[in-house]
Amino acid sequence: AEHDPDAQSIAVLIGKCDLNAVLRELVGQTAVAPRREIIEKSICNAGAIIQVPDVKSAIEIANEKAPEHLEIITKNARAVANKIRNAGAIFLGPLTAEAIGDYAAGPNHTLPTSGTARFFSPLSVWSFYKCSHVVECSPQALETLAPSVLTIAEAEGLYAHAEAVRRRLKK
Repeated sequence: AEHDPDAQSIAVLIGKCDLNAVLRELVGQTAVAPRREIIEKSICNAGAIIQVPDVKSAIEIANEKAPEHLEIITKNARAVANKIRNAGAIFLGPLTAEAIGDYAAGPNHTLPTSGTARFFSPLSVWSFYKCSHVVECSPQALETLAPSVLTIAEAEGLYAHAEAVRRRLKK
């Protein structure tokens, strides 16, 4: 929340976690923060505390929101992390603050924001890797694939695509 007044911060509480205790802590820490105004605007604009009945529900919310940063502070944090498919960076356990990953632990800090972790990964060497797909079709594979390929090519109105397959079938 202290990054930007438009930043989104969400706490997901599982089970009978004390919502009032979390609110008191949030208010107390915000009151003494040097960037208090930014935090308050962020919380008012896009903050949320969501109470869910179980870990499964929390995982669903995390995967739906696809956060830039996700702290998992629960029993079996590693097992929970294994079920997260959409997050830029994941911080496990009560000792692993986001700042540890941002400044010291080593992962890249260029992360997908605003839910884009659903379809982007953090910046890495793979972001600069170029690859090409190589496709080779045997006679048997051509026979197997041709009906589907012809159907799709014709549905798209791509006559030459379909004809290229038909001519190869005749060889």
